[in-house]
Order: sequence, then structure tokens, then C-alpha cells
Amino acid sequence: MYRKPQPRNQSCFRFVPGKPSEAEMNRSMQTGLSAAISGTVVSIVTTAVLGLLARNEGKGALQPTNSTSHWLYGRKAGSVRHADVAHTLVGYGTHHASSIFWALLFETWLASRPPRPPLVMLRDALGAAAIAAAVDYGIVPRRLTPGWETVLSKRSIAATFMAMAAGLAAGGMINNEFRRKPGPGWKDAR
Repeated sequence: MYRKPQPRNQSCFRFVPGKPSEAEMNRSMQTGLSAAISGTVVSIVTTAVLGLLARNEGKGALQPTNSTSHWLYGRKAGSVRHADVAHTLVGYGTHHASSIFWALLFETWLASRPPRPPLVMLRDALGAAAIAAAVDYGIVPRRLTPGWETVLSKRSIAATFMAMAAGLAAGGMINNEFRRKPGPGWKDAR
């Protein structure tokens, strides 16, 4: 049986996605912006809580942030008490990126459902934070955990994930206001 050869750039297995609609692009951009806002709130809130909890346990306020750089510098990163570029900047940058990642999942969840009142938002945020805790301390390799266990007690780590939930809920409520009263850059995506 003879098969006609396919031209080089026209394989029968090539997938050509359709162009997304303006509404789909706008929804994606809004979800991304919402994640950046919520993730920043989470990062700031949890960094402050980590510092307070560390001081309460007799550690340096920056040790939990520095410990997050353990993926690059090893477990000794948690023993650095002062601010430095190597540990503090890398640790905070890693924590901030992680916060935006979890916020993106949370904001994608929120965008797929109708707006919710604050208590329901907090309940959903607690669920998201519980998933983050389970993934961070139960699934990922030790080298990719937040590293807080090298500095803080389990109770303080749990309190930090509660603070994460509060940050997600606060960020979600801020974003609900943007969605409710769209301004420049927030087009109606429905």
C-alpha cells in the first residue's frame, strides 16, 4: 500500500490550538493578576508571622526566611540570623514565588465559582492552606520544603499555615472588590 509522504511542516499529528477569545485572555490575565495580589498579601503576612514566631521561640526574626534558601545552601541556611543577600534575598524570593503559586491555584478555584462571603472565603482559604501544608511537608522532597522546620516548632509552622489562609482570604476579598467594580485593566470577562 502506497502512502503519500507528508510535507515536512504538515504532519498529521501536529496540534494547532485555536486562538483564545478576548474574554478567555482577559479571564486568564485577571486570574494571574489576582494571584500576584493574593500571593503578595500571603507572602507579606506569613513573613511577618514567621518573624514574630521565631522571636517568640528565641530565634532571630529572619531565620525562617533565611531557612527557605536551604534548597540552595543546605540545612545550615536556617542558622543564619542576620540579613544577607545569599540567604535572605533568596529565601524571601523563593517564599514569595511559592506564595504566588499557591495563590494562583486558589484564585483559579475562586474564578470558577460565584463570589463568596468572607466566612466562606476563609473556609476555602483554610482548605487551600491545608493542601499547601500537606504538599510542602508530606509530598515534596525535603530539599523543596519551606525549611521552617529547621528553625521553628511544629506549632509555629501550623500557625504560619493559618496565617497563609488569612492572607489568601484577604487577597481573595481584595480581588473580589476588583471583580465587582472593574476599573481600567479589569474588563468584564463574562
